[in-house]
Amino acid sequence: MEGATHREHTLLKPEHGAFFLCQEKDRIQVRLVEGKKRTTNWLRIKRLQHNAIVPTKDARIAAGHDIYTFKDGIIIAQRHMLVDTRIAIGLPSRRYGRLAPRSGLASKHGTAVGGRVRNADYTGEIRVILWNHGNPSYEFKAPDRIT
Repeated sequence: MEGATHREHTLLKPEHGAFFLCQEKDRIQVRLVEGKKRTTNWLRIKRLQHNAIVPTKDARIAAGHDIYTFKDGIIIAQRHMLVDTRIAIGLPSRRYGRLAPRSGLASKHGTAVGGRVRNADYTGEIRVILWNHGNPSYEFKAPDRIT
């Protein structure tokens, strides 16, 4: 299986990266420009609920996108929780996505992200394993940024 097969409902906004968008029938093509050579990669993002938040970037030069919680939750001290995002991401073949912990959450609350690699053949909901290594319980509210 190569990448996702679901239809796109939305895509990262052009101002969030150096993308050229070309819409064709039922999908959106993302072309990344590398000098004079163009490489074509398909990045598909689907909202599984109409009010799910699509990944965003704080800055144009940032390497990664922020992923948001879909609902509120509390992670008890020294425990972990599977956090829903209600988005699915289809990656280009032979590529993977990496969920990285947010440094602010790690330093302030002692949180960490588990299960960080998503291969191109996984097209289900992105759910984040969020660990609370701190002593107090960690409470998050939708739509908090978690990765």
